[in-house]
Amino acid sequence: MEIPVSGFMYHSDDSNLIHSHQLFITQWDGRPVPAHVHEFRGVTSFDVGHNHRYAGTTEPAPSGVPDTHRYFTFTSVDDRHRHERRGVTGLAIPLPNGDHYHEFSGFTTVNGTNPHRHGYSGRTSL
Repeated sequence: MEIPVSGFMYHSDDSNLIHSHQLFITQWDGRPVPAHVHEFRGVTSFDVGHNHRYAGTTEPAPSGVPDTHRYFTFTSVDDRHRHERRGVTGLAIPLPNGDHYHEFSGFTTVNGTNPHRHGYSGRTSL
């Protein structure tokens, strides 16, 4: 039995030494597949006398397993500057009701009059 599937593929232009593509399925058996994304928000570490807030939505997860998401956002402007934060979430952490979330952590870009960076960590929405 054949099931019609539609979607798109793009080249993953990252630092991975293995050539790869990401596959996103947009339609399965004639029905649209909703984008699988998660929201996130939090506060960075307190460094050089201040911290920053951040919030955003992950990129859609590539179809298939493992389920991870890329993320990118700017922090709030505090002490007259902001930072970028970007990365890839950890694998899905399943919950008993069938939902899941992802953990993330990392460091912001270096910025500010007194150049510095902030750490961050948290969990995505379900």
